[in-house]
Amino acid sequence: MTKEELLNKLKELNRISSKLELSSTERKEVFESISGYTERFISTLDSSRAFSQKPAGRLAVTGDRMPLAEILDIYQKEVAENGINAASGKHLGYIPGGGIFAGAIADFIAAVTNPFAGVYYASPGAASIENEVVNWLKSVFSFPAGSVGCLSSGGSVSTLIAFTAARDKHRVKNEAVRKSVVYLGEQVHHSTQKALRIIGLEDVLIRYVPLDDQHRMRADVLATQIEKDCNRGLNPFLVVATAGTTDTGAVDPLNDIANIAEQSRLWFHVDAAYGGFYILTSRNQLFNGIERADSLITDPHKGLFLPYGVGAVLIKDKASALQSNYYEANYMQDAAAEELILSPANLSPELTRHFRGLRVWLPLLLHGIEPFKSCLEEKLLLTKYFRIRLAELGFNMGPEPHLSVSYFWYPFEQDTDQKNRQLMDAIHHDGEVFLSSSVINNRFVIRVAINSFRTKKETVDRSIEMIERCVKDIK
Repeated sequence: MTKEELLNKLKELNRISSKLELSSTERKEVFESISGYTERFISTLDSSRAFSQKPAGRLAVTGDRMPLAEILDIYQKEVAENGINAASGKHLGYIPGGGIFAGAIADFIAAVTNPFAGVYYASPGAASIENEVVNWLKSVFSFPAGSVGCLSSGGSVSTLIAFTAARDKHRVKNEAVRKSVVYLGEQVHHSTQKALRIIGLEDVLIRYVPLDDQHRMRADVLATQIEKDCNRGLNPFLVVATAGTTDTGAVDPLNDIANIAEQSRLWFHVDAAYGGFYILTSRNQLFNGIERADSLITDPHKGLFLPYGVGAVLIKDKASALQSNYYEANYMQDAAAEELILSPANLSPELTRHFRGLRVWLPLLLHGIEPFKSCLEEKLLLTKYFRIRLAELGFNMGPEPHLSVSYFWYPFEQDTDQKNRQLMDAIHHDGEVFLSSSVINNRFVIRVAINSFRTKKETVDRSIEMIERCVKDIK
């Protein structure tokens, strides 16, 4: 290729590739289209179904251009209107709900400016924002200033980070794996077992500790089981308590479990992915002892109503967390002299990572903490109100919940489980409000999780109306 040919080729490639950089006018037009779409989406949430499902179509990537208006139309019909509408206040089936607008603004700014938040040397400001969010979380959960932590994609990765530190602290490897014991409550989230398998601990002994009549781990049985395992020459090393179980919202007796873990020298981990931020409410006494955990996970995309994709982990043993995640590479030698814990990448499997810190930091600065506290308190009262309304319809319910998850069933005279399954199907078919189901104490139950910032008293009233008309069809 001659120089002239090279220059001509570069000119042609530049003409085509420059289309990736929109002009100022084009950016304004795109932003207006997106702004209009999001405004329509939010303003019609109250009248939209919370659940509907069909096979997705028209989503293939062909390599051809398509107008933005057509792309948004496809997205609305194939994504926004298909499946669970997680942004709706009528999504009462699973824990995360909504996604406050300030979080979306933060994500937009983070994507446009695109700082590399994983390494302090690359973006001191972005890394510092992540670290300041972690420092705030330490204050919320009364963790010592010397502990470390980072933001993750959610509870699963947070658990992975915490368990890896526990494994390395207790030197659980090679032949020690099969003799080591982990203690879990019977309603522990499945990400716990998944994390153990991923980090090479699939062959540890798992003891499922039974629950009391409020679905809390029985500390007395835990203590007895640990003693038995020690007498057998085994190696108890990890106990996992839950501060807000997914099935029932129960909070384990954290102080009692902390005492046992301390006496037996176990790593004490608390899964507060769902329930953690309820420590900011009138139920804060339920969380006494959480500050004694060796590691803790919590999800701002649950308790702070942020968009999916931001969890957090706190770990007291800095050395173990660094041992698990810190690694040097020649091409990163310019960053090697920095303080290790200033870089989130040194406390996580992720090097390249989304700038999640802005998603937490900006809303907290924009709104302050009080609206978040009030919203959480509101969810507790709405759960109580939901149960009162259900009782008026003759439903049976599980025990008074600790937080904002509850379950219920209708006492049909015959085939109770089968007819409650039919009731669940009818509710899903109706789709006005989305609820989910579970099996608790060998009984099929319907489950409600009130955790969206958009869920209000009127939402509960509409859900009760839906349940009432559905149960009439089953009778």
